[in-house]
Amino acid sequence: MDNSGCRRRRQRVVLFPIPFQGHINPMLQLANILHSNGFSITILHTNFNSSYTSNYPHFTFRPILDNDPKVNNLSKLGSRGAGDILSGVVLLNQYGEESLRQELDQMLMASKQEQEPIVCLITDALWYFTQSVADTLKLPRIVLRTSSLLCFLVFASVPFLDDQGYFKQVNSLFDEEIIDSDLKNIILASDENNFKKAGSSKSVKDLEERVLEIPVLKVKDISKMKIKGQTDPSAKILANMVTQTKASSGIIWNSFKELEEPELEKIHKEFPIPSFLIGPFHKYFPASFSSLLKPDRSFMTWLDEQAPNSVLYISFGSASQMEKQDFMEVAHGLANSKQKFLWVMREGFVKGSEWIEELPDGFLDLVGERGRIVKWAPQQEVLAHRATGAFWTHSGWNSTLESICEGVPMICSPFWGDQPLNARFVSDVLKVGVYLENGWERGEIADTVRSVMVEEEREDIRERAMCLKEKVNVSLMKGGSSYESLGSLVGYISSL
Repeated sequence: MDNSGCRRRRQRVVLFPIPFQGHINPMLQLANILHSNGFSITILHTNFNSSYTSNYPHFTFRPILDNDPKVNNLSKLGSRGAGDILSGVVLLNQYGEESLRQELDQMLMASKQEQEPIVCLITDALWYFTQSVADTLKLPRIVLRTSSLLCFLVFASVPFLDDQGYFKQVNSLFDEEIIDSDLKNIILASDENNFKKAGSSKSVKDLEERVLEIPVLKVKDISKMKIKGQTDPSAKILANMVTQTKASSGIIWNSFKELEEPELEKIHKEFPIPSFLIGPFHKYFPASFSSLLKPDRSFMTWLDEQAPNSVLYISFGSASQMEKQDFMEVAHGLANSKQKFLWVMREGFVKGSEWIEELPDGFLDLVGERGRIVKWAPQQEVLAHRATGAFWTHSGWNSTLESICEGVPMICSPFWGDQPLNARFVSDVLKVGVYLENGWERGEIADTVRSVMVEEEREDIRERAMCLKEKVNVSLMKGGSSYESLGSLVGYISSL
């Protein structure tokens, strides 16, 4: 929508994204949305991830933190899995406060001489240190949450879940090695007695139980979050995020009301600040480009030649990594499925490997013209393509929304963080996907791929996915929930 920004005094909004792909994309999409509604935009960014800045000549970009020796290794983070991203978040929150305060103070002083006052700071929710800076400068801070409402509610419930014994329960069943291997299928398929620890009455059956306080979740979903309780470093980050979000002036969500209405009601009760569900962001400007990775389009001619709904698109995101043995299971499963596929495999995705050298001998000859492997792809374009029949995804929220928007069924293989929660939401609540929740096993992979791609009993998933796609479109139309929420957000920011 386009609110009449030209009829009011132009105002400037400063946005500060977390410098990792899955967080940069929605922040820049939000910036485009606000710019189209009359606001001037300044983006605070780190130079190591500034390759996308030339795509946004209508924004002002200001570097931050690049001269701080404490965070000079950030360029190596964000593409090597959860541990590196966690380290990056901790570093930036520890050492970013003074740099941000100085930068914003200079900007606020300069804005007094201009006709574009800075009205607010919008930061990623994980930038929890920014709340104290905003308070000091008396600058309203609005939080952008780049995942689902359900995920945020679960993260906010970590102390309660810990007090109820859920983390103790899963930790009594699995040692650290098993948890870090994503509860591999070969272990889950073992005799349940193998799960009993000395002095413990718990068994694998307990993992299939629902979490009473959050019924959408199974107990084993808690283990896949890779959090061992409220004293865990990850849990401390989440606790700070939740606390400082409550202290903010509002929350912007990359979601829409019809997708998470029960969760929205809980958010209103637990977080008494304005919430704006204006997503999906990428639908406002489908052609916008902010990828830190260069997409390969060489496969498009091949994709154009395929029959409708005949190709499985596979991408596990910009940060996930896979063990070699799991990678082999995926490759064998794909080969055995006999289905056509487009597989995005970025460099460094397989631990200890450069690219595809770990593929089984003869794999490429075996699949032949049936498959294509590329380092990166224009995902929104692929999902919208008539040949794409399903999306095998890591269940990151951006990817989940993009699949929902195109009515594409999903096969969910989450790695960490919010991904297991998104996968459970897709499979058990929305029922527009299948959760490969027992790890990586070639037989199950082949069966699931065939089931989703060709078997008639899965048509119900495709029908629900198309119905959800229509709900997205309605929400963005005049009078729709996201359209109206965006109008409220524009008015709210203008009034600050």
